[in-house]
Amino acid sequence: MCVQDILFRIHSLMPMREAARAACASHAFLNSWRYHPNLIFDKDTIGFPFLHSWRYHSGLIFNKDTIGSKESASGENVHHKIDCILREHKGSLKTFKLDYARMNGLDDFSYLDSWLQIALKPGLEELTFMLSASMSQTTGKYNFPCPLSGAKRTYNFPCALLSDRVGNSLRCLRLGLCVLHRIVELGPLRSLTRLYLCHLSITWNELERLLSNSLALELLHLTGCDEIKCLKLSSALQRLSGLHILVCQRLGVIESKAPNLSSLRLRSGCRLDFSLVETWQMKKLYLVQSNLIYDARAKLPPVLPNIETLYIESQREVVDAPMLPTKFLYLKHLTIVLRLEPNGSGAYDYFSLVSFLDASPSLETLTLDVTQRRMVHESIFVDSQLRHMPEHHHGHLKSVKISGFSSAKCLIELTCYILKNAVSLECLTLDTICGNRCYDEGGDNWCVPMADPILVETPRTLSAIRTYIENKVPSTVKLTVLEPCNKCHGKRLERLLSLSHNVISI
Repeated sequence: MCVQDILFRIHSLMPMREAARAACASHAFLNSWRYHPNLIFDKDTIGFPFLHSWRYHSGLIFNKDTIGSKESASGENVHHKIDCILREHKGSLKTFKLDYARMNGLDDFSYLDSWLQIALKPGLEELTFMLSASMSQTTGKYNFPCPLSGAKRTYNFPCALLSDRVGNSLRCLRLGLCVLHRIVELGPLRSLTRLYLCHLSITWNELERLLSNSLALELLHLTGCDEIKCLKLSSALQRLSGLHILVCQRLGVIESKAPNLSSLRLRSGCRLDFSLVETWQMKKLYLVQSNLIYDARAKLPPVLPNIETLYIESQREVVDAPMLPTKFLYLKHLTIVLRLEPNGSGAYDYFSLVSFLDASPSLETLTLDVTQRRMVHESIFVDSQLRHMPEHHHGHLKSVKISGFSSAKCLIELTCYILKNAVSLECLTLDTICGNRCYDEGGDNWCVPMADPILVETPRTLSAIRTYIENKVPSTVKLTVLEPCNKCHGKRLERLLSLSHNVISI
C-alpha cells in the first residue's frame, strides 16, 4: 500500500471537523475530499472559512448539529451554501443526510429537487431526508396538519429517483415531515434493509406498495404516520425481523404474516390490536401504553409462548398485577417501567409484581423503574409488619435493579421477597433516583430531575435500606445503593433539608 493510499484511509476515518481542518492544511488531504465516504455539515463546519475544500468530500450529512441555524458563521444563507457545495462536489456519495428536524427558519423548498438529483446516484447506501416543522408552513399542493406543530408539510418526495438511481445500492432510508404520495413512480429497492418513516403523509395503500418493492427489508419503523389506520404485513417480507410503531394516532389494527418477525415495539396512547400478528416466533416485545401491567400479565403468556425479552411501560394503572397460573416459560429479561401519577384509586402495590417473577422460571434479569412526583405509598416506618408470599425459589435470577427506590412498604416487601427466593442472585442495585444518571454511557451528562417531595424523601429511603434490607442480603449477593448524585442534586437536597423545620430522622 502506497503512502497516498494510507493517507486516504486515515482521512476517511477522521470525524468531519478534523477531516476539514486536515484538508485545509494539506494538499494531499484536500485531494482526498472527492473520495471521502462521509461528509458532515454542522453549525461549526458549515461556517468554516475554508469553504472551497468541502466540494471534494463524498458523503454529505446535514443536520441540526452540522448546520445549526439559517445563517452560518459567515452570514451566508445555509441553502445557498449547501447548494454550492453539492453542485461543486465531484465524488460519489455513500451517505447523504439532510436533517432539518428541530430546526427553524429553513423554509425554502426550491433547492430540494436539485439536491436530490445530485445526491441520489448509484452507490448511495444511506439516505436521510428530514424536513422541519417550520419548513412545512409554506403553502403548496399537498397540505396536511403536522402533529408536532400544527403547521403544514408540503414537499412531495420524488420516489422515482430512489428506484431509478439507487434501487440496487440503498440500504437505509429515513424520511420525515414530508409527503410520500408518488409511490406509483417507485420501482424495486432490492437492497433496502432499514426503513424509517417519521411524521410522514402516507396512506396504507401507499405504504403497502413501498413494502412490496422492499422485499429485503429487515426493520420497519413508523413514527407519527397518522394517515395509516391498519397495517398488514405479508408473508413476502421473509427477512423482516423488527417492527417499531410509535404514536401513529389512527392505527388500530396490526396484522402480520411475516414469518421471521421476532421483535415488536409498540408505543401508543390507545390500545392497539395485534392479535392478528403471528407471535409464536416473537422473542422481544416492547410495549408502552396506559393500564398495561394487568393486561400484560393476564393476556400475554398464551400469545407469546417463546418470548425472551419483555419491556412494558405504563403511565397509569388502576388494578394491581394478578396472581395467575399462566407462565412466560422462556422469559429471560424483564423490564417494568411505571410512570404513575397520583390518582383517586390509591397507590399501586408494587408487591403485586411478584406475579411476574413467579410466572417466569427462566428469568435472569429484572429491571424495575418507578417514577412518581410525590410519596403516595405508606412508608415502612409507618407500618413495619411485612406481608409474605409463599416461597417460590428462582434458580436463574442473577441481577435485579430497582430505580426510584423509596421507603414505600410495598417496595421493601418486594425486595425482601427477591432476596429470600432468588437463590442464584448475584447483584442487587437500589437506585434512589429514576431514569438515567449523568455518567451513564450515551446519556445527557445530567441526572433525570427529581421532584422536591421525592428528593427530600431520600434520607428516609437510605435509612429504610439500612434497617430492613441490608441484614437480609446474603454474603453471595453484591448490594449497591445509589444515592442522589451530588453534582446534579446535592445543593438542592441540602437546601430542601435546611428549609425543613423538622429534618427527617429515624
